[in-house]
Amino acid sequence: MKLSYNWLCEWVNPQVSAADLAARITLAGLESEAEPMSGEIPRGVVVGRIVKAERHPQADRLQVCEVDAGNGPLQIVCGAANARAGLNVPCATVGARLPGGTEIGQAKLRGVDSFGMLCSAKELGLAEKSEGLLELDDDAIAGTPIEQYLSFTDDILNLELTPNRGDCLSVLGLAREVSALYGLQMKRPNIPNAVVVGHAQYKVEIEDAANCPSYAGRVISGINPKARTPDWMRERLRRSGIRCIHPVVDITNFVMLELGQPLHAFDCERIGSTVRVRKARAGETLKLLNEQIVTLDHGELVIADEGKLLALAGVMGGAESGVVETTTRIFLESACFAPHAVALTGRRHKLHSDALHRFERGVDPGLQRTALERTTQLILQICGGGSQPGIHAGSQHSGVLPIEVHPVTQVGRSQPDPVNIRLRHARLKQLLGVSIEAKEMEALLARLGITLRPEINNSWQARIPSHRTDLRIEADLIEEVARLYGYERIVAKPYAAQLAPAAAPEALRPISRIKDLLVGRGWQEAITLSFVDARIQMALTPDTTAVALDNPIAETLSVMRATLWSGLIPAWLHNHQRQQRRVRLFEHGVCFAERDGQIIETVRIGGLASGSAFPEQWGSPARPIDFHDLKADVVALLGSAADEYTFVPDSHPALHPGRSARILRKGQVAGWIGTLHPQVVATLQLPDSACVFELDWMAIRETGRPAARPLSEFPSSRRDLAVIAAETVTAQQIVDCVQQAGGKSLQKVLVFDIYRGKGLGDACKSVALGLIFNDYSRTLTVEEIDSAVAAITTALAQQLGASI
Repeated sequence: MKLSYNWLCEWVNPQVSAADLAARITLAGLESEAEPMSGEIPRGVVVGRIVKAERHPQADRLQVCEVDAGNGPLQIVCGAANARAGLNVPCATVGARLPGGTEIGQAKLRGVDSFGMLCSAKELGLAEKSEGLLELDDDAIAGTPIEQYLSFTDDILNLELTPNRGDCLSVLGLAREVSALYGLQMKRPNIPNAVVVGHAQYKVEIEDAANCPSYAGRVISGINPKARTPDWMRERLRRSGIRCIHPVVDITNFVMLELGQPLHAFDCERIGSTVRVRKARAGETLKLLNEQIVTLDHGELVIADEGKLLALAGVMGGAESGVVETTTRIFLESACFAPHAVALTGRRHKLHSDALHRFERGVDPGLQRTALERTTQLILQICGGGSQPGIHAGSQHSGVLPIEVHPVTQVGRSQPDPVNIRLRHARLKQLLGVSIEAKEMEALLARLGITLRPEINNSWQARIPSHRTDLRIEADLIEEVARLYGYERIVAKPYAAQLAPAAAPEALRPISRIKDLLVGRGWQEAITLSFVDARIQMALTPDTTAVALDNPIAETLSVMRATLWSGLIPAWLHNHQRQQRRVRLFEHGVCFAERDGQIIETVRIGGLASGSAFPEQWGSPARPIDFHDLKADVVALLGSAADEYTFVPDSHPALHPGRSARILRKGQVAGWIGTLHPQVVATLQLPDSACVFELDWMAIRETGRPAARPLSEFPSSRRDLAVIAAETVTAQQIVDCVQQAGGKSLQKVLVFDIYRGKGLGDACKSVALGLIFNDYSRTLTVEEIDSAVAAITTALAQQLGASI
């Protein structure tokens, strides 16, 4: 939110610079920065009145204007379409200097002398673009320096408020904070009672009181359709980043900035006689002010009349009911809507507005009638007309400003219970670690409008003002005391207790050890967003129900990732497009999937490798990475428990058939490994089929406790076997069979060669095994080894149909 510092000072003046005030506010928990209103103030520019404007004799698009700049008439040639007699505009006289360094001198345009320049808002540095001259009020005095007339000596406070401090989204709210921080009295605007000149009223019906506890409205008739928003209001709106649209709309925006209450004006000629606050019916549509047409299917809170929708409550008005240039009679709405109802509507339809920004953070439920009276006052002052009796439906609140509101018709006078919180002095000292006297604490809270009623045991009952919707528990009040007392005054102290870190279980590996291992093998860690492209996700995990985002930050980041590959593939492409052909990326993160209406989160570690198997070198020929290269890294990652894992050929929708495997640990699924499926490569337009793996971190992090084991003092024996088996028999099946049949003396089984070709059938292969026999207590005899080999040979023949 942006606010004029000069505007704030009209409410409360701390007598400090804008930069110092921003620093003080930031220390109090409201992040703020101060910046000059304009980077460079124009010099030599004054208010000028166009006395006469005639067509240039040599150019159809130029006019020769006679301008009163306060020191006699000036002849100025101007090409702006809106230049006309009687108009007040900024006039840069000869010798003037505009922002950007442009100096104005005497010139001759198409044979006619020009002694100055009439300026637009862009030329004064007030806007990035503008059409035509900057029109000023009719009562502007010719010759007044423009920096004085438009108050160029101003600063803009730019506040980045946390969602719980919606009460500060206005001059009133910020003035309350400054008043409390500096202990100053706050000035309040004078809001006289509206003089009622008629008896026209609209019937207001609230059908959803839970989401609309308060609704105030009033008819104002006889509005001058040619009224113009005055310059002082235009400037304050502009400095807050709001453009001028229509005097009535500008006034509602001004009051929203001033008091924090969003308002809306309906054209009475375009709506019925009854205003209803209700939930939308399924299939209803509404064309909004931004020309967007929304279909309402989720019971959104709306404003309607007898036959049609008028507005999305608290979000945006409808295009068919808003004020237009010919509007002379309006129904002014000032309501309070539930934050969750407004927020859900905005996110569901991807809408944002200044009103929604405030309602979803919580608007003071006692502010509606005050804002209605303030808006009425300004409309009558600027646009003329007459005020009709107001009507208030829902809860009756006291309001914020101490004004006597004109009597209005009441509907449903249910007074809500005030919020009371018990505050204990001992608890305050315990949480803050500093002793603050009770009287000082009471004075600090009183600055915020919080009244305290003493109780026994040095405690109080605190009554919370209606605008502080964020104060609900004792800790909230203690935080307010700390803010006003000053965090910088609370001295840092060491903890009374010593905190000793617990010893990490030896059986559980920290993720840092896995990351270090992969980095040591040439991999690099990637950290990608949990939001991914739905197209990529669908190609990789078509069988998984994706968790869609209601309000994604981009169309290509619309779902939560169900696999780490969804983020690693775009990261790989990003590097490949920048000539990084050999890529090794891994990531540790959470994946999300929806199952039976529940969102399941799984912590995983995954990786992607592409390019050559080894860095470019002279010692061996270059070759692309394959399944077995990646498997070597994965086996190293599995650590000392690698023998507990098996790689079982299986199919995965994202992996190449015949080049993919499911990783099992004692029969339980631990992950996947393989190369990307050709269809995935074609669908995603990838440069080649990269190798990928993904492991369930909770399934692999346990490795077992390390245990020392003595080395055998006796020699080992090795026997090599060449086993002929069918192609359908895997090497893992052969190794498992050999280990089961070899007995306790068989210590290790090695696969050192696989042969296919001459001498074997087309559907056969030869697997060469190295068998290592050893015993810790004695030297094995030849007969014992021969017996073990014979048992192995028999088992291979019986179980796998293999022969030696």
